[in-house]
Amino acid sequence: MERRALISVTNKNGLKIFAKTLSNLGFEIVSTGGTLKFLLENGINATPIEKVTGFKEMIGGRVKTLHPNIHGGILYIRDDKGHENEISSEGIKPIDIVVCNLYPFQETVMKNPSLEDAIENIDIGGVTLLRAAAKNFKYVTVIVDPSDYDSVTKELLEKGNTSYETRKELCVKAFSHTADYDSAIDSYLSEILTKNKKLRLSFDSGKDLRYGENWHQKARFFKKDTVEPSASNMKQLHGKALSYNNYLDIEAALNAAKELSQYNAAVIVKHLNPCGIATGMTLLDALKNAWDGDRVSAYGSIIALTRKVDLETASFLKGKFVEVIVAPSFDVDALEFLKNKSKDLRILETGKLFTSENKVYKYLIGGIIEQDRPKGLYEKWECVTNEKFPDSKKDLGLFTIIATKYTKSNSIVLGMEYEKGQFKVLGSGVGQPNRVDSLKKLAIPKIYENLENMWNEEKPNIDKETFFKEKISECVLVSDAFFPFDDTVRVAAEHNIKFIIQSGGSIRDKEVIETSNKFDISMIFTGMRYFNH
Repeated sequence: MERRALISVTNKNGLKIFAKTLSNLGFEIVSTGGTLKFLLENGINATPIEKVTGFKEMIGGRVKTLHPNIHGGILYIRDDKGHENEISSEGIKPIDIVVCNLYPFQETVMKNPSLEDAIENIDIGGVTLLRAAAKNFKYVTVIVDPSDYDSVTKELLEKGNTSYETRKELCVKAFSHTADYDSAIDSYLSEILTKNKKLRLSFDSGKDLRYGENWHQKARFFKKDTVEPSASNMKQLHGKALSYNNYLDIEAALNAAKELSQYNAAVIVKHLNPCGIATGMTLLDALKNAWDGDRVSAYGSIIALTRKVDLETASFLKGKFVEVIVAPSFDVDALEFLKNKSKDLRILETGKLFTSENKVYKYLIGGIIEQDRPKGLYEKWECVTNEKFPDSKKDLGLFTIIATKYTKSNSIVLGMEYEKGQFKVLGSGVGQPNRVDSLKKLAIPKIYENLENMWNEEKPNIDKETFFKEKISECVLVSDAFFPFDDTVRVAAEHNIKFIIQSGGSIRDKEVIETSNKFDISMIFTGMRYFNH
């Protein structure tokens, strides 16, 4: 019995070869408008749809496939005698394959068209074809994506028909496509016609996690399509399944690593906060110095690296417990070493690091917040004190701003240049209700702890107090927001901190600047805040 395929597409990529294959396999091809013209011009026999429906395309092409001779041939149940008799008595032939993709509505509205142009790009017949074919997937093959031509061709040539498993997958793909399409129309018309802004997000490939944030909570991870390297698309090379907390920490580590991707850099994260960030002449240098930022917190951490991991870098982790290592790629011997280090260590490969997503979201009970991704490091670079901020400190300042952006507010971060052009976080205070505590109670003790380690290991020819003062005097302090009072500046001065970067914008800026001048501190206003909640 002759088989029929209906083809009506806007995207003609790969169509010529696929349609020729169908024709060679004995399919009668029924087609419409521009698709029919394309097929005939390429020497492929095709039947105009009006010969099947008995009607010409009507009202400017708005009606062409909406007819019982089409939808009866798609929707009837092949092993239902009543359906078969009804179809036969009406002279309707079966349609076994439907190839359709839709008017480019999403692409059209991105160009800010008139309402009339947007509405003309709302597909009616195509959506109906897809839904009808997908509904009857037990018997009908529906193709919405040209990337599926090859797999369908392979099955038709080898088996004479598509498999039930393939038709199930294509069915879901078609319904997903029409759901996204209708969602785009709904969002656009809601805003244009009723001034109601809607946000519809789509996630799939949901998988159960071992547990959630705590053992008694269930959790799942759902993916969203993105080209940007992320927890949703990286490749796991080794180790046990990722946990809820792993996903969050990986996101935090990757965000900072992407911003440092021009360097050999290492980011070590624990509970969403970087406990160590550094750049280096080599990746190993970066990892060593990031680890030295907080050797205690680095235990059980997430590490993100910006370059291919070599064996020397991997070997640094011998005897050190970490949960996850994320990097663009791994040398074969480095990967083997890390695999042998622990059967549970998660090793994740991202490919080249870059950013592409422009929006970020926070889910709340009963709502969601959408905001622009926090891009940029400063809106201005204004020295507001008598003591000038040297150009030689700017790169260190920018590195420390990046580190500050990815710590939880309120936060203070001190960065140091440990070698010419190479930077690391010497200490930080994060997640505090007030900024002075971030410096006084957290960052300062951590700085002295790390300097103590450095003094013991370097064994310099100066006394410890002088060593500490000299090292701190060369650091840059970055605050995630303005100083509401001058108390943070006073604490900084007590510990010989000479360079401060903050947003500015406080009603007491004048007081803060005066106090900075009193202690010969150089201060930059960036005009940009780095809150991270």
